[in-house]
Amino acid sequence: MAKIIIIEDDLMVGSTLRAALLADEHVVDVSRDGESGLSFVQSIEYDVIILDWQLPLLDGISVCRRYRSGGGQTPIIMLTAKDSIADKEMGFDCGADDYLTKPFDIRELKARIRGLLRRPVLHTANIIIVGNISIDTRNRQVKREGVEVSLQDNEYALLEFFVRHPNELISPETLLRRVWDTDSEASLHAVYTCVARLRKKLDSTTKDSLIRTVYGSGYRLIPPEVLAV
Repeated sequence: MAKIIIIEDDLMVGSTLRAALLADEHVVDVSRDGESGLSFVQSIEYDVIILDWQLPLLDGISVCRRYRSGGGQTPIIMLTAKDSIADKEMGFDCGADDYLTKPFDIRELKARIRGLLRRPVLHTANIIIVGNISIDTRNRQVKREGVEVSLQDNEYALLEFFVRHPNELISPETLLRRVWDTDSEASLHAVYTCVARLRKKLDSTTKDSLIRTVYGSGYRLIPPEVLAV
């Protein structure tokens, strides 16, 4: 069970989503405009925020941006009919964790919610905290137990990709496609070497590696207990 708020001005959509989530035994609040929605999320602790983009009084992008800038940490799923890459970039850049384009299947929304509820990664505006590692995505600064860690560009990109996909099995081929430039001449050996360097810089000698090897398949980031700041 999770406490979820739906910020959606369409009465039918909001009612349908609420009924579907109540059927899964979630606790569900509904707000029908951006200003009241922002007031709700700033004063009540939710597990997931479902946020429509086009809202009266205050649009979803503004709600998301103000909530994050005030230190809000709850995962946000943005709902919108906008489906261009530029729109999606705007949604993620303002602090959304996930993005669902209308129309969508309720089952997909439920799956996205389950995924966010399983994600033991704390988002604070532009800060991602996992275990004893904090990542300032705006300044590309990484700290381990409060001490800055110097990472090369590919090492940083690799780390950010992993922490944005916790517990997912990721193949070396996927990392090569997603982290390295398309026109790069890097090979899978570069991936193996970069992962090894990253582990050496981040891992404690007394604990298991943050990035685990799944032999024959790839890697999986297993976050420890999240630390609050």
